[in-house]
Amino acid sequence: MYTFYVNGKECRSEKEGRLLDYLRDELGLTAVKEGCSEGACGTCTVLVDGKKMKACVVKLSKADGRHITTVEGIPEEEMKVYVHCFAEAGAVQCGFCIPGMIISAKSLLDVNLNPDRQDVKKAIHGNICRCTGYKKIEDAILMAADFFREKREVPQEVEEGGITRRFKRVDAEEKVRGTGKYVDDIVLPDMAYAKALRSPYPRCRINRIDIGKALAHPDCVAVYTAKDVPENICGHIKKDWDVMIPEGGITRYVGDALALAVVNHRESLDEVLGLIELDAEELQPVTDPRKALEEDAPKVHEEGNLLAKKQCIRGDADTAVKNSKYVVTRHYSLPFTDHAFMEPECAIAFPEGEDGVHLYTSGQSVYDEQREISGILQIPPEKVIVESMLVGGGFGGKEDMSVQHHAALCAWLLKRPVKVRFSRAESLMCHVKRHAMEMDFTTACDENGYLTGMKAVLYADTGAYASLGSPVLERACTHAAGPYNYQNVEIIGYGVYTNNIPAGAYRGFGVTQSCFATEFNLDLLAEQVGITPWEIRYRNAIRPGQTLPNGQIATPDCALAQTLEAVKEVYDSHSYAGIASCMKNSGIGVGNPDIGRCSLRIRDRKVQVLTSAACMGQGVGTVAIQIVCETTGLRADQVTHKKANTIDTPDSGTSTASRQTLFTGEATRKAALKLKDALQDKKSLDELEGQEFYAEYTGVTDAMGSEKEHPVSHIAYGYATQVVILDESGKVTEVVAAHDVGTVINVQSCEGQVEGGVVMGLGYAFTEDFPMVDGRPVLSYGKLGLFRATAAPDIKSILVTSPEVLTEAYGAKGVGEISTVPTAPACAHAYYRLDGVERRKLPLENTFYRKEKKKG
Repeated sequence: MYTFYVNGKECRSEKEGRLLDYLRDELGLTAVKEGCSEGACGTCTVLVDGKKMKACVVKLSKADGRHITTVEGIPEEEMKVYVHCFAEAGAVQCGFCIPGMIISAKSLLDVNLNPDRQDVKKAIHGNICRCTGYKKIEDAILMAADFFREKREVPQEVEEGGITRRFKRVDAEEKVRGTGKYVDDIVLPDMAYAKALRSPYPRCRINRIDIGKALAHPDCVAVYTAKDVPENICGHIKKDWDVMIPEGGITRYVGDALALAVVNHRESLDEVLGLIELDAEELQPVTDPRKALEEDAPKVHEEGNLLAKKQCIRGDADTAVKNSKYVVTRHYSLPFTDHAFMEPECAIAFPEGEDGVHLYTSGQSVYDEQREISGILQIPPEKVIVESMLVGGGFGGKEDMSVQHHAALCAWLLKRPVKVRFSRAESLMCHVKRHAMEMDFTTACDENGYLTGMKAVLYADTGAYASLGSPVLERACTHAAGPYNYQNVEIIGYGVYTNNIPAGAYRGFGVTQSCFATEFNLDLLAEQVGITPWEIRYRNAIRPGQTLPNGQIATPDCALAQTLEAVKEVYDSHSYAGIASCMKNSGIGVGNPDIGRCSLRIRDRKVQVLTSAACMGQGVGTVAIQIVCETTGLRADQVTHKKANTIDTPDSGTSTASRQTLFTGEATRKAALKLKDALQDKKSLDELEGQEFYAEYTGVTDAMGSEKEHPVSHIAYGYATQVVILDESGKVTEVVAAHDVGTVINVQSCEGQVEGGVVMGLGYAFTEDFPMVDGRPVLSYGKLGLFRATAAPDIKSILVTSPEVLTEAYGAKGVGEISTVPTAPACAHAYYRLDGVERRKLPLENTFYRKEKKKG
């Protein structure tokens, strides 16, 4: 018998186990999150006799006789301070890491109320955050220290609404307190648990799946295979992804599901799966995209290994390059990387009505999931209800089906609630990655450094399934020539199937890869011309009215030149400063349907914002509320936001391509204008009770390859220039990030997106990798190379706005993706200035962060 005390209450357990499981499952203390299960991420941090520990690695025997404190046990007056400071500082985005951060903050402030920033960084070193870049979390903890030290009262004022101001996120309090519900925090009556048996090899023929012994297990409810699936195929854009690989089928990667075991108690899942007898014949995998295109390569899919070929051709690149004074040609090699969002995938499904199913999800579009699940189950879409809970980060990695379809299938067949939750190892093995790319880039200019033409060939490894491989390749190609004023380009991209883990959407969406190549080529050209890298960018920077390499005319809101001007002084004053610029689209574009939708419903004297736009931490609900307030003049406490669902929130498309602030924001503004007119007539919300005001916004663009002289590839572009500063040892000491984001809706959130994107970009540059050997990865969160607070440098964000902005959404263009795009090439350039070595492979080799391995 183990006896211990949790938040002052005596607890007992007769069996051994993890402290984390006891806290969550036995006591219902769900502020303690399970993120990695290996003590690496810090989401399960608790105090044990006043010392912070990771509950996922603490056994109950080690807790015997000890006092444990979780966020739920922090005194209310103390919690009020943390809630205020974290909200005021903008320290909360997806929120999954925040309760663990609060515990680490408390462990520091309980003994030191005069910490400096380095003290705070050390205190939260064991807590990873993928959203914020740590700066605003550090600000919040320093602010809390001041409140406690000076015994200050938490202000109670009601915030004014409106845009271009500091404004607390509407979901900050529930995320700080840990009361907000992520899917895994939910337990339903009579809920079963399911898990998939995965392929033993990247490529193998499944001769036989024998489930007899598994079904005989006393805790086994059911085992399902491909033959139990009405339509055994799904896919976000292209339907090429098997729900489960059938007997006689050939697997395409190690994450392929072969069978689904359903049990009454989660602890017996692995035991039951181990009883499934599998006869599999290992086959030779293809893991190199260029070799996959050879005639004799094994076919990943019957139609061949070429998923897509994309071209962006304008002018005469061959002649332009041939006649140019200076030409640079280089090869670039960029790796797979994992999104490493803090919340592993989880879904719960349960029966709904006659032959229907209801799903709790943490994905990036409830309507995409409704569409795919209804296809799998072969039932009308309206019979599939999907509700979003809080989403613990996404960055593109939660656009595809992962656990949702398996939970829905099991619940639909069993007529019983079923939860499917990935362990961190399953998440790493199964969900999509950033595309690895091999690229050859040629860039040319005249004697004065004015760009004349460029050519590029890109090979993108899309892995086993299409996912978002085709549009990612499109974005890589349409942005490959950079945000500059020249029009002789020939860009050819190949998206190739392999037996690697699938690649899909990832913050930057292909532009991170092609930008790296173009920007480093520019640095080498500037050296040949004899001008600075800043100067070559400024001379060529696209300006309003000029034509981008993809043929689109830059709109009046374009402010790339201003971002360069904003960083000139800091770049010129540091010997080891690297610079890079970029652009990034807002909206799906290239001729695809792209619609934002919003409905404003009056309930109980308040305006309820209804939109399916998924919030993965970027704060779309807060943005919508601010826009409503700006348009109508209502106070912030008169407007609420409802989480995305397919019941009553209109379809606003996927949270992808930096589109929701612009598209849903404009739909919200248009709906708010209708509400404003009604208020002017009726004078009060009371008289509008029950009414709804609906609007939508459609972005009209031209398809890639359009024969128009000036096609509109995207509704809007953001622009950015970042400067990365090194000390003599090669350590990054500061990053200055100037971003043209159009109108800033929420100051804290916009700055936080920039800071978080920069730190993610630093990881991409220096430490993050996802190596696979013959299609097999290392499945450890702690080995992904994620930046921690102690490694994150000072980040200065400069938010630039053109004198003329777009009319849509008050001129907001989004910042979610662009913030991570130019960081890696700026790092490579900084190191080139430090030691003269060209580093054209990521992560950068032989740096302060990644020393060269000695041979022998």
